Amino acid sequence: MYLYSLTLQQATGITCAINGNFSGGKTQEIAVARGKILDLLRPDENGKIQTIHSVEVFGAIRSLAQFRLTGAQKDYLVVGSDSGRIVILEYNKEKNVFDKVHQETFGKSGCRRIVPGQYLAVDPKGRAVMIGACEKQKLVYVLNRDTTARLTISSPLEAHKSHTICYSVCGVDCGFDNPIFAAIELDYSEADQDPTGQAASEAQKHLTFYELDLGLNHVSRKWSEPVDNGANMLVTVPGGADGPSGVLVCAENFVIYKNQGHPEVRALIPRRADLPAERGVLVVSAAVHKQKTMFFFLIQTEYGDVFKVTLDHNGDNVSELKIKYFDTIPVAASICVLKLGFLFSASEFGNHGLYQFQAIGEEPDVESSSSNLMEIEDGFQPVFFQPRRLKNLVSIDQVQSLMPLMDMKVLNLFEEETPQIFSLCGRGPRSTLRILRPGLAITEMAVSQLPGQPSAVWTVKKNVSDEFDAYIVVSFTNATLVLSIGETVEEVNDSGFLDTTPSLAVSLIGDDSLMQVHPNGIRHIREDGRINEWRTPGKRSIVKVGYNRLQVVIALSGGELIYFEADMTGQLMEVEKHEMSGDVACLDIAPVPEGRQRSRFLAVGSYDNTVRILSLDPDDCLQILSVQSVSSAPESLLFLEVQASIGGDDGADHPANLFLNSGLQNGVLFRTVVDMVTGQLSDSRSRFLGLKPPKLFSISVRGRSAMLCLSSRPWLGYIHRGHFHLTPLSYETLEFAAPFSSDQCAEGVVSVAGDALRIFMIDRLGETFNETVVPLRYTPRKFVVQPKRKLLVIIESDQGAFTAEEREAARKECFEAGGVGENGNADQMENGADDEDKEDPLSDEQYGYPKAVSEKWVSCIRVLDPKTATTTCLLELQDNEAAYSVCTVNFHDKEYGTLLAVGTVKGMQFWPKKNLVAGFIHIYRFVEDGKSLELLHKTQVEGVPLALCQFQGRLLAGIGPVLRLYDLGKKRLLRKCENKLFPNTIISIQTYRDRIYVGDIQESFHYCKYRRDENQLYIFADDCVPRWLTASHHVDFDTMAGADKFGNVYFVRLPQDVSEEIEEDPTGGKIKWEQGKLNGAPNKVDEIVQFHVGDVVTCLQKASMIPGGSESIMYGTVMGGIGALHAFTSRDDVDFFSHLEMHMRQEYPPLCGRDHMAYRSAYFPVKDVIDGDLCEQFPTLPMDLQRKIADELDRTPAEILKKLEDARNKII
Repeated sequence: MYLYSLTLQQATGITCAINGNFSGGKTQEIAVARGKILDLLRPDENGKIQTIHSVEVFGAIRSLAQFRLTGAQKDYLVVGSDSGRIVILEYNKEKNVFDKVHQETFGKSGCRRIVPGQYLAVDPKGRAVMIGACEKQKLVYVLNRDTTARLTISSPLEAHKSHTICYSVCGVDCGFDNPIFAAIELDYSEADQDPTGQAASEAQKHLTFYELDLGLNHVSRKWSEPVDNGANMLVTVPGGADGPSGVLVCAENFVIYKNQGHPEVRALIPRRADLPAERGVLVVSAAVHKQKTMFFFLIQTEYGDVFKVTLDHNGDNVSELKIKYFDTIPVAASICVLKLGFLFSASEFGNHGLYQFQAIGEEPDVESSSSNLMEIEDGFQPVFFQPRRLKNLVSIDQVQSLMPLMDMKVLNLFEEETPQIFSLCGRGPRSTLRILRPGLAITEMAVSQLPGQPSAVWTVKKNVSDEFDAYIVVSFTNATLVLSIGETVEEVNDSGFLDTTPSLAVSLIGDDSLMQVHPNGIRHIREDGRINEWRTPGKRSIVKVGYNRLQVVIALSGGELIYFEADMTGQLMEVEKHEMSGDVACLDIAPVPEGRQRSRFLAVGSYDNTVRILSLDPDDCLQILSVQSVSSAPESLLFLEVQASIGGDDGADHPANLFLNSGLQNGVLFRTVVDMVTGQLSDSRSRFLGLKPPKLFSISVRGRSAMLCLSSRPWLGYIHRGHFHLTPLSYETLEFAAPFSSDQCAEGVVSVAGDALRIFMIDRLGETFNETVVPLRYTPRKFVVQPKRKLLVIIESDQGAFTAEEREAARKECFEAGGVGENGNADQMENGADDEDKEDPLSDEQYGYPKAVSEKWVSCIRVLDPKTATTTCLLELQDNEAAYSVCTVNFHDKEYGTLLAVGTVKGMQFWPKKNLVAGFIHIYRFVEDGKSLELLHKTQVEGVPLALCQFQGRLLAGIGPVLRLYDLGKKRLLRKCENKLFPNTIISIQTYRDRIYVGDIQESFHYCKYRRDENQLYIFADDCVPRWLTASHHVDFDTMAGADKFGNVYFVRLPQDVSEEIEEDPTGGKIKWEQGKLNGAPNKVDEIVQFHVGDVVTCLQKASMIPGGSESIMYGTVMGGIGALHAFTSRDDVDFFSHLEMHMRQEYPPLCGRDHMAYRSAYFPVKDVIDGDLCEQFPTLPMDLQRKIADELDRTPAEILKKLEDARNKII
């Protein structure tokens, strides 16, 4: 079995983010690392975040830093990864790629303790960079430029110290003196030698300064001083002419200013009033904002509160350090302050936010200062504050993030053409159920009812140089309605259009006149209001029309073509006639190329299943150049011209091309390339779009021409980063569409469907899915579908939080304390429904839940109707129980029908060692037509029931290392059979016929068989490789797919002969008496597929995303990525793609210096999986490289692109 691996949605979580001027000029970009993906983001003029460039680096990005050489105009990007190399990248604006400027190897690959790459620190003046490991090693590279102003890098200088753990490093700003780097370090050499543990408890963190002597070219430890053991982060303080230099040490509960030869200045971090006393406050992210005259820091604590830190200094002497409450936003992995007045917050979990500064915290607020630090007997007097609504920041955009994706199922609950992906995401109060549909998200701008059923719609400008459209023209079966576009859209009668007849086409002709084609003729409206009419000869009527700005071709009934051209004066002149053999089905004229008088090509579709290209040159006018036969009569034709590109915004080299698209009556879109010189057709591709024949319209998206195809759902065909994408729009069925441009909506689409006129915009391009979000209460763990009513049952649980009732009570208390009585609050709630300012002053989603002691658990079971996104039932579990597993089960006695089994645990503790009070299995019945739950009984068990599954009318439960079979009793579940021979802890159970496939937390899969006559469970096969399972799925009778916590996906299969032997064993004697070696099972499964995804996979499912397509294995990862593994059906495809992958590995090594083969084999050698993500980088290669690889494969680059497109279209 060979699989093709393809990422459908890139990881959406962000591990680190930095900002800088990577493209040069005034704009600032944000470089973000999403695990193995490097993205460059930029807020556009509307404050929406756009992805400029995204590249898969096939390695784990651990740290990012940006630096600028003195006097330079743009920033370089330094990447620390798991490749054992330091890589310096420069963003190339023209080609829209990252160029690798330097790559220096210093150690082994992989994330290791003593190989640098975890920490990066840059000298603020851009003269040196330090790259550090978690332990022992630190290397300093000197950066300079040569005579041609190119960046140079020195050989590494060592700053190692053995037996030292490093917590954070940063550069110290000391102007143009020797560069200095600061680090928080802990020396454990004594703790290692001392068996009593005394030295370990006395170990002390130090703040150490390393100086790079540029003259002697070597690094020395300059200064070291003890620092709080809670210190976890360093922030550079501006120095030289801008500030006092030194560093801020962020420690538990304190921020401390330190510098060599300067007494420390410390201030308390204010804490929330409702925080339990034993919980400290740690800083998790920080950013500095520097202006000519002042600077300040923003630091964020682990609870999401952002504080503004300022220093009062005189020269190099700091007199006071102040920490003032600024605002509260969700906890971020990194925050970036942009020069334009934006704050980008890369959230740890949930959506990322872009905020705009309304103020910089000058107004009075809760503030703690180093001058009023009060000592009391057990520490310092705390400073309290109450979180409030945003005051200094305002949220202007969100970037969707599915991180962490806890569980996912592909289901078609809405009876749509393609299934939906239901995914559980987020944690705590930011948890959501997201319903993902393949397609682009759109924003509906306006919908208005029309007086009848319209058949078509067009928009026209009055002059070719106008920026916006002037009229919307709607055609009905017997009339034409003209609407003018201004502040509002209203009907007009003086436009010159004939309104008593339906229209076939309306457009701008020449520079400033309008044309209306109706069944009886052509009406030509000049700018000054003069009207010319051309009438059809005799009784014949016009049936089809094709046009561009200077040419018009009409087809009369019977198949006669008449060709008109606009002359120099703007008058339409008849040029040529031509009889076709039969009626014409559709027409289109290619757009006029730049600087030409006319377009050369006319496409004519006929009912005899052909498409002909005719010439419009004066020499051979209306002569047939080429013919293409298609599988069904064409319904609609469209020429799409793709401009040449050398990279630029869409990130790929490709020559100019002309595509002819035909929508056929059988619902297929047929695409061929038209040779721009001879008009010959080549390289055809087809794709089934839907049950209705597609109608094709040219619209513009991001300033480029794109194609809108309206079948049973709308599709958009556009070029994005070098790939041609054909993606559905998540919108209802449309009949007819036209591009729309007004001052409110620069790039919209106006369309008709039913009796409504709809105007919409297409949001972000390049996305595979768009999502509907349903908020949840706690971190979701798992969900199941109630089979009959198609409802979702979700279990959610959180550690260290309060239940809803306790939170409400605390909130009331806090309101009463704040002087707002019950009534005030109630009034506010009543009025606050539509008024945003009056929203609940503390929304949990933004502030997080108040923290409880860590032994406390809260949990709930929710029944949710996905169609209406409403919760029909929500049960909070009482007295410290948390739900861990769930399944639906039908017991033998059909008394209750389908029941719900939920495995819970009471009083779970993980630290100092795992401990619990008791485990339970609850049995609920569905009442009120499945919308609500009622507890039948709960059964106490001795461990945590992490896995439940129905099996032959009974319930299988995995409780610790025991697999047990239960039946339903009146008061509790009754034990029927058990097997205690599993190695550690059972975390997944799947069944098929009489086989049971059990997943162990660290020992991979065990295959079991239940013998009913003996009432025994036998383990007959297991895996010989220890695997820490995180997800599993049953593929077929002998095959299981699994994923481990190191980011590998693998398939195991029971050998065919063993499988048959076990099935043919009537007495079960063989299984019973065969003993395995070393406590293992007698048989072993073979690993047939192995692939390193590079991100922990949390869920696997077999599903097909295409109507009638073959199934693939879909997976979801912790970082919020979704991917698929699709099985190849032919040996030729396997050969082709494995050779393409081999050439890509050689010609285009990954950006961060990791070897691709080694990365995909990080833990086990990759086996029988071809990496589609690497193959899909083919179109981004330079043209000459593309040709070179294509020659090696005996193909053309176009054929390779077609194969890649086909491979993707088989999956989604």
